[in-house]
Amino acid sequence: MDDALTDEKRSPVLQNFGDDPLKMRETDHYHAEYIQNFVEKWDELIDWRQRASSEGRFFIDILKGRGKRKVLDVATGTGFHSIQLLKAGFDVTSVDGNAEMLGKAFENARDQGHILKTMHSDWRWLNRDVHSKYDAIICLGNSFTHLFTERDRRRALAEFYAALRYDGILILDQRNYDALLDGRSKPSRKYYYCGKQVTAEPEHVDDGLARFKYAFPDGSEYRLNMFPLRRKYVTRLLNDVGFFRITTYGDFQELDGDEEPDFYIHIAEKAYDAGQG
Repeated sequence: MDDALTDEKRSPVLQNFGDDPLKMRETDHYHAEYIQNFVEKWDELIDWRQRASSEGRFFIDILKGRGKRKVLDVATGTGFHSIQLLKAGFDVTSVDGNAEMLGKAFENARDQGHILKTMHSDWRWLNRDVHSKYDAIICLGNSFTHLFTERDRRRALAEFYAALRYDGILILDQRNYDALLDGRSKPSRKYYYCGKQVTAEPEHVDDGLARFKYAFPDGSEYRLNMFPLRRKYVTRLLNDVGFFRITTYGDFQELDGDEEPDFYIHIAEKAYDAGQG
């Protein structure tokens, strides 16, 4: 075997943010960010056992309490929520725009005795690939933040809306970027990114970019460029697309007004219930 070829195969693929990483503000760039090396380490960042403990049955109870069974997980990642819902008896279809993530999710599910129904699809053209209607769509893991233009965000939400049954719900989460942008607090790793040996810290934040650095025990570092979504902006977009009765939680708890959660979780309903006002 050619030694040069062998060395090439062994060399890790590197993320590429161009000459000026702070100017890389494009939706499609996430493909170059979630490279295989990073994907293989993603579960170290999450810590599945601790993540399951921190969120408990929150999503399971929300879905079961509303009588939802058929779920489309549009931000599957390495499969944590898809697998949790499968174990709880839901009919789950797992979607991701990144093939490496989807492959890892399938592998994780197989290792736990489950077979994922997977679909590689871009949210902006979701209904080209989805040919069914779902009781619920979940878009978790701060994934919506990878859309850098309002046009892309509106288009993705419209695709989610179209893929839901008439009485379907969308569950979408986001980091509390208001706190980061306004300098009120820094993110913790209590609820979402629970890996004790991994750091996940903002490296740069402005109105159009939140750049995070992820450092692992072996010395490797990776970065993600994301759009810092303010809470009220997201709820306005959901209303504009046609969703009603948007309920927002903070770190899996009802909001009383004074909290500064790490993450917001929005539950948006497609059907308008006149009796609810």
